[in-house]
Amino acid sequence: MVLTEVPKFVRADGPDKVTGTGRYTADMNLTGMLAAKLKFAEISHGRITKLDVEQARAIPGVFAVLTDADVPEVRYSSQVQDRTLFARDTVRFEGEVVAAVAALTPEIAEAAIAAITVEYEMLPPITDPEAALADSDALVHQDWESYSSNGIVVRSGNTASFSSLERGDSDAAMALADRVIHSRYVADASHAVPIEPRAVLAQWQGNKVTIWSSTQVPFDARAGVCETLQIPTNRVRIIVPHLGGGFGGKCGFHFEAHVAALARAARRPVRLVFSRHEEFVAPDRRREGIVVEVATGVDAEGSIVARTGKVVIDCGAYIADTAFFPQLAAMHLAGPYLVPNLKIESHLVYTNHQPSGSVRAPTAPQVCWALESHTDEIAAAIGMNPVDFRLKNAVETGMVGPMGQTYDEIGLRRCITLASKGAGDQDELGPDEAVGVAIGWWPSFSSPSGAYVKLDDDGAGQIITGAQECGTGAVMTLRQLAADELGMHPEDFELIYQDTSTGPYDMGATGSQTLLNNGRAVVNASRQIADQLRELAAQQLEASPADIVLANGHANVAGSSTPSVSLTELAGIAAGGELLLGVGSGEPPEAPPIVGANCVGDQGMAAWVGPQFSCHAVRIRLDRDTGVVRVLKVNAAHDSGTIINPMGAHGQVEGAVVMGIGQALTEGTRYDEDGKQMNTALLEYKLQTSADAPEINTQFVEIFTSNAGPNGAKGLAEAPNIATAAAIANALAKLIGRPLRQLPMTAERVWEAMSQ
Repeated sequence: MVLTEVPKFVRADGPDKVTGTGRYTADMNLTGMLAAKLKFAEISHGRITKLDVEQARAIPGVFAVLTDADVPEVRYSSQVQDRTLFARDTVRFEGEVVAAVAALTPEIAEAAIAAITVEYEMLPPITDPEAALADSDALVHQDWESYSSNGIVVRSGNTASFSSLERGDSDAAMALADRVIHSRYVADASHAVPIEPRAVLAQWQGNKVTIWSSTQVPFDARAGVCETLQIPTNRVRIIVPHLGGGFGGKCGFHFEAHVAALARAARRPVRLVFSRHEEFVAPDRRREGIVVEVATGVDAEGSIVARTGKVVIDCGAYIADTAFFPQLAAMHLAGPYLVPNLKIESHLVYTNHQPSGSVRAPTAPQVCWALESHTDEIAAAIGMNPVDFRLKNAVETGMVGPMGQTYDEIGLRRCITLASKGAGDQDELGPDEAVGVAIGWWPSFSSPSGAYVKLDDDGAGQIITGAQECGTGAVMTLRQLAADELGMHPEDFELIYQDTSTGPYDMGATGSQTLLNNGRAVVNASRQIADQLRELAAQQLEASPADIVLANGHANVAGSSTPSVSLTELAGIAAGGELLLGVGSGEPPEAPPIVGANCVGDQGMAAWVGPQFSCHAVRIRLDRDTGVVRVLKVNAAHDSGTIINPMGAHGQVEGAVVMGIGQALTEGTRYDEDGKQMNTALLEYKLQTSADAPEINTQFVEIFTSNAGPNGAKGLAEAPNIATAAAIANALAKLIGRPLRQLPMTAERVWEAMSQ
């Protein structure tokens, strides 16, 4: 990465994080605090025939032991209410919580967990999503029909959610196509693996509970506590200290209610900190395994005339936040291509695996890997250069997308040209080196969000927001937006955030939505203060408010030699009467309508607000003796709208690319025959490190995007994670002479493919 400019300001959370003085949830201590431990099922599927906690309760130093009998009888989840806090009669995956303990020390809590007796009637584990889809007799949830839902989710049997996209007449178009190419790909499940383990601390004061949690979504966590423990919203406060990453794995409502219930029963503060093994098996947010079958018909000129496909997604034992995944996956299988005839069905299927969830760009890297590998297969079948094929068929400004959305100005074809240029021509490549190209897309998630902005009497600013910071820097950029509106400097603003009792609602650090939605709220609030400052300055400078310009901490009369007045002085004047306060709610833009197409199970993902586009070109080297693939260089080109914070934007792309390399080559969950995870430690689950990071060149095609974020911005954090694995796969296919059809493309799988 090469930047010609230096950072405009220091991140507010930067010094604490780099000096080690920042406090994370696991660092927090309260007087009288107890340690929590959870008793997990440790089997994939079974009925509880005996659960005895009396020996655990009798251990000295144990203050509370809870089971399903000790909490309200509530089924929860945002879209299909298929889950309870503790296992009730049946356990459906190894990380299901059976009981919880609070004790004086972690060691006593561990002893209490060991003293709990659980006996099961073992049931056959259902671990193959395709088999589960086909078998309506062997059900993960026998009573699925009794579960309440949002009324939109289409479900039946083991199908937790279903969606289909259909446009034109794909059968007729396929029959007339000059060539039809069929492909099948299988992607393993994987994990977010933030280095900070999950942690929760709860303390009751009277009938109110304060919960410190390592969550990306504090308002969602609060809602879950209120629902499951039957507590009014005003009695639950969620605070997030520094968050050590999440990548979507810390989205949703997790264990806050378990710890709050323990703290209430024990009458002491209680803290839960996961071990690395627990971090792998217990949370209901892992990247879903996916099976993709796709067929594409092309004409003699190489234009796509039709596409059909089927996606089967491993939901795991509970639906969590995944009901919209089938529609999202179907859109990614349609791809950012002009496809006049389309028919895709997509199934989210219950299994006895750990539940899936919103890990960075859910469903997109896996489906993009399948589709873009398939795209190279098409190009090879018709004798066309894969870059030229994409340039010919990619959507562009004014074209119509899969569900009838007409695109305003977009830069996908420019991204393809930029990324592919300089990635390495054939005559520049060394032995066993190749370059692969892939394109991807991603929506900008529109959501309500709020912020307060105020100036104190000394002219210093405060931004009070419900937005959440998980390392992306999006919240930090809010200071830049406020400063631009008020003619101040970003460092003039203090940020108060990550506390549900101080800031207004925000969706959280999920969906790449913070800058898009909360940024609009901050801009709106800041403009209210700017209007107030202009009114005050106009009185002091004997001018019209419309002629006042705010810049460099002062108010000036445009085009006049009249002396300026400082914003500090104006803030002092305001303190004697009115307050300089702005409130923004950031009205979310509406998604375009579906036009000339049909969608079953529509979850609002069929036409996208501010769609983002990308192309990654990746240069790799293959060691044919071992099957090890080394990524040497990545050119990443992105249309993410207007870039507000260039250094932060480049950092997001770099981090996502490295994460994508892991997804491509090393990161995949392995299961035994009973459906239990086998690689639940960092020595067994291989992450990429700085030593694995290649040269990464990032370029942005900046296009002002109306009806999106502030100043024409789109989302950014998830889009760079999508195309990397696919580009690596296409480079590898050139070297081994065939596509690898299972993700991750580990050294073992590569070696076996070369040996066939």
